[in-house]
Amino acid sequence: MYECQISTTPPLSHFIRLSVVKPHTYILGGPDLHINKGSTINLTCVVEYSPQPPDFIYWNHNSRIISYDSSRGGVTVIIEKGDLTTSSLLIQRATPSDSGRYDCNPSNAAPANLTVHVLNGEHPAAIQHGGQGTYSASSVRNVVSLLVLLIARLTLLQ
Repeated sequence: MYECQISTTPPLSHFIRLSVVKPHTYILGGPDLHINKGSTINLTCVVEYSPQPPDFIYWNHNSRIISYDSSRGGVTVIIEKGDLTTSSLLIQRATPSDSGRYDCNPSNAAPANLTVHVLNGEHPAAIQHGGQGTYSASSVRNVVSLLVLLIARLTLLQ
């Protein structure tokens, strides 16, 4: 709490609370995302606590900048800037070559990453359990993060 005071009689004061925050970046669905071949990969990077929206956000795949106009096609990025900035990377018709590490690199915050596993119809042991649907702590965190993101957006619209 800071006080600005003018030396008058009586003195005039104005108080200001200063909060110091550090920008934080994360990708919904991390640290690992398993997806079936032919599906759409949808990665959403969130930048929060930033004094201003990032000027740009680069996406990398296995340490190489993703080209949105490459011959592969089907790659789209959607950015929504605001108090909470999001960048969604959409990759249609996923193939095994799309597997690997994805990094979200905002201009004014630390990067975040996750690993995508494109499956050829096989079911990793961590996901399949006796034919019943199971939820990992990471998938529950993703749902909660997405709900928080949606609530924050709705609050900003009001």
